[in-house]
Amino acid sequence: MTVHTQERPVTFAESGGDPHPKQVQAGVFDPRQMVTSLPGAVRKLDPRHLARNPVMFVVFAGSVVTTVMAVADPSVFSWLVAGWLWFTVLFANLAESVAEGRGKAQAASLRKVKQDTTAHRITTSGAIEAVPGTDLTVGDRVVVVAGEVIPGDGDVVEGIATVDESAITGESAPVVRESGGDRCAVTGGTVVLSDRIVVEITAAPGHSFVDRMIALVEGAARQKTPNEIALNILLASLTIVFLLAVVAIGPMGLYAGHAQDPIKLIALLVCLIPTTIGALLSAIGIAGMDRLVQRNVLAMSGRAVEAAGDIDTLLMDKTGTITFGNRRATALHPAPGVDVADLAAAARLSSLADGTPEGRSIVDLCEAEFGLAADPSDAEKAAEFVPFTAQTRMSGLDLPAAGGSDGSVGVGERIRKGAGDAVLAWVSAEGGSVGAAVTDTVNDIASAGGTPLVVAVASADAVRVLGVIQLSDVVKPGIAQRFAELRAMGIRTVMVTGDNPLTAKAIADEAGVDDFMAEATPEDKLELIRREQSGGRLVAMTGDGTNDAPALAQADVGVAMNTGTSAAKEAGNMVDLDSDPTKLIEVVEIGKQLLITRGALTTFSLANDLAKYFAILPALFSVVYPQLDALNVMRLATPESAIVSAVVFNALVIVALIPLALKGVRYRPASASTLLGRNLLVYGLGGVITPFVGIWLIDLVVRLIPGIG
Repeated sequence: MTVHTQERPVTFAESGGDPHPKQVQAGVFDPRQMVTSLPGAVRKLDPRHLARNPVMFVVFAGSVVTTVMAVADPSVFSWLVAGWLWFTVLFANLAESVAEGRGKAQAASLRKVKQDTTAHRITTSGAIEAVPGTDLTVGDRVVVVAGEVIPGDGDVVEGIATVDESAITGESAPVVRESGGDRCAVTGGTVVLSDRIVVEITAAPGHSFVDRMIALVEGAARQKTPNEIALNILLASLTIVFLLAVVAIGPMGLYAGHAQDPIKLIALLVCLIPTTIGALLSAIGIAGMDRLVQRNVLAMSGRAVEAAGDIDTLLMDKTGTITFGNRRATALHPAPGVDVADLAAAARLSSLADGTPEGRSIVDLCEAEFGLAADPSDAEKAAEFVPFTAQTRMSGLDLPAAGGSDGSVGVGERIRKGAGDAVLAWVSAEGGSVGAAVTDTVNDIASAGGTPLVVAVASADAVRVLGVIQLSDVVKPGIAQRFAELRAMGIRTVMVTGDNPLTAKAIADEAGVDDFMAEATPEDKLELIRREQSGGRLVAMTGDGTNDAPALAQADVGVAMNTGTSAAKEAGNMVDLDSDPTKLIEVVEIGKQLLITRGALTTFSLANDLAKYFAILPALFSVVYPQLDALNVMRLATPESAIVSAVVFNALVIVALIPLALKGVRYRPASASTLLGRNLLVYGLGGVITPFVGIWLIDLVVRLIPGIG
């Protein structure tokens, strides 16, 4: 295993020439959602629910006390304050209810996927019996043919078929699921469109992937993240501080000879505590997970979404992520003195047990250009096949000493095909040697960005290299631009591949990644993640195979592909239903958007308290201290109109910010200092100015109310 670092800038041309990087756009917000969510907001007025949010519980308690006082001593002022305090609590619940409502709508559509099905289970004797899908247990094998619904989550262990997953992913195009690779996982409730497959059940009824999705998108499994908990503690602390300060004002007023109206003190407390962010905090977290759902990514926890926003290192597989992943055999390069037909015969035999797409493409090439059969003959079936593994990086077969085989390969021979260094090490271990011409061919293919696979054969007399198979891969267009965006975010990108260093370097140069790891094994991936984390960095990666499961579990953000194995999906803390590995970049952007949205609205909430000081403090103390009337810079009509205007603005600003909390603040790749500066300018300065204008405009209306103006 080797690791190399790329020290080169990505030019404007390499980034696609686009001066405007791709942005995470705001999620769709329908104002009608507020109306449909109102019943849920009313139900959340339950004190047991409000007690989870200290800020809003204080507002709720103030609403109750003010209402009681308004009943005992009715006045226009007291009823206006009481009414708008209740609206403040209701609007806070409305923000959370709207966010949850979008998840419930998604859950309702997922429930339609679940249906009772009849499964055709294979018994221990090999017979097929019809049983209800709910009777299946982990380990059962079922046969599913075209037109039938897959009865439960599992892995394809036999066959290949096209499957309609539109009920889960939203995409109408069928997908291919096959045994022997990383695209073997199937989900219960999806429909087989063609062919026949045998599925091994991996999830018990009631614990399927769809069941987990329903629980997660409904918010039942959403746990508060560490940052959210820390912010809650800060808001609770500020609430206690302001509560003590306001309570102290009562005795101060008595000492000054002017008793304060308790309703005015309650209004002051509600306006000073951070009600805006307190009301929106839960909605921001729920909406962050919802934005991932909109992009067909299922987050197993809010913590994973938040961690994505703090990622320092991004590990991405070359195949299928940076490149299209459809590496196919395009040419055979025989060694000196070897006939290309002999190389083709050996390449075919060594690939018969290779279930990877590359192995199958070699068989296809030999069939198309050399007329060799795609299926093994009876004599070849007697051979001992050596399957490809991530550890050996080779495949092949050992022919029996008797019985023979068609073609130029003799009996008793052992054929191997795989990564150059792996096969050459095998040749050396068998006592053979490698000519310079083969090494040059391997280097030439790798330098051009292709993947060379060496074919060798060992017999009782000698070990010889027959030649090299060339696999071609293509870097996805625009991928360099996306890596440039990540670099602008301060994220280091590492390409992980099992290819040799020359091939890896060629692809890394073209893609514009920061680092690359060549000849990587599953253990190497795990070691790299741990090394990065030991340096205090957060790591994200994608994976779809069982061999990726340890690394996915170790990574701070592990995005498993829905097409991958069940082990990979269990290990990751996110699942991409579209199985698009490049979506990890969007996941990082959404995580950053969540953090920025929370920070922006916290800044705005704390900043807009300033205007309330200028509104309420003169209203409370100008009679005792006439000099404080100078603070009435908005020239509010009366103390009562000033207090009512501040309370009304305090409630309405929550409603105004619900769309922003759900959509998220737009994120553009930039350094942390740039983002902080923009945050302070837009939401800090804006949070100071907006309330002055808003309270003044509200006062123009409130002063017209008899008994207030």
